Amino acid sequence: MPQGPPGPPPTRPSPATGLPCRLCSHLLAEWAAVCAEHVLPLFEKASPGDTRPRDAIAVGRTWIRGEVPMRDAHKTAFVANAAGRGLPDPARFAALTAGQAVAVAHVAAHYLGAAAYALRAAASASEDDAEGARLKELGWQRKRIPTALRELVLDDQRTRNDICWGVFTG
Repeated sequence: MPQGPPGPPPTRPSPATGLPCRLCSHLLAEWAAVCAEHVLPLFEKASPGDTRPRDAIAVGRTWIRGEVPMRDAHKTAFVANAAGRGLPDPARFAALTAGQAVAVAHVAAHYLGAAAYALRAAASASEDDAEGARLKELGWQRKRIPTALRELVLDDQRTRNDICWGVFTG
């Protein structure tokens, strides 16, 4: 069935934030994109001519603006993920971060995967202090959580930390 252009944001508020659900998804998608951009140099260093993860982040932002349908954004996640195959962990995790960020268009909960993979990318890029690099990235991310969603995100990190390799501890 063809998907038409996105409609206006729904008026139904999110029970967690009181904000319109679409606005919450867009804020989470933007934060995931910011997390992905922060570790993207790790991918680009390993694969300088490959723009798939950067392109995926851009598609995520066009979805936020209502310029591409969810299905197109979702398909781009697989392209970004594929870019990391066979690369060292920092680059692979950075590509997966971009894939998770654009996948927020499909399921908002992917924002947490984007943040978790960014933490894994930062930790694996450190040669002498992976834990310190992870904590530094975690602090960087948390400073950029949208204010309206801060408690929701921090609670989600606590709740789902175990399925995210424990990276949100700290």
